[in-house]
Amino acid sequence: MSDTSQPSVLVLDDDNFLLQMYGMKFSKEGFIVQTYLSVREALEALRKGYKPDAIVFDIVMPESDGFTFLESLRSEHLGEGSCKIALTNQNTDAERNRAHELGADEFLLKATMIPSEVVNTVRTVIEKRKKQ
Repeated sequence: MSDTSQPSVLVLDDDNFLLQMYGMKFSKEGFIVQTYLSVREALEALRKGYKPDAIVFDIVMPESDGFTFLESLRSEHLGEGSCKIALTNQNTDAERNRAHELGADEFLLKATMIPSEVVNTVRTVIEKRKKQ
């Protein structure tokens, strides 16, 4: 996790427009942000020692999905201590349950939240984790 008072977040999404938008929004709200367009790139950063306070990821991506990403985090012991937050348009109980079973702390729907709500939710989840 970040050693500074600024929270850090890794954002993973295959949609470059959304990735840039969320990157700017998190930055403007005082987060240290790293963004990635693929699971491979995000895993590589984590393997090299990046330890964000939160990992925000999409479920549906072309090369490898968010479930595979969560499985890799678990099996490789990456992102331990990081809040894991799915940010997706998938909205079935099965997907929600699977994400939670694989270690997701939150499951947010893109279509029902504006970016500032996403940032505030991520901040709240991080603060809750730090108090535990």
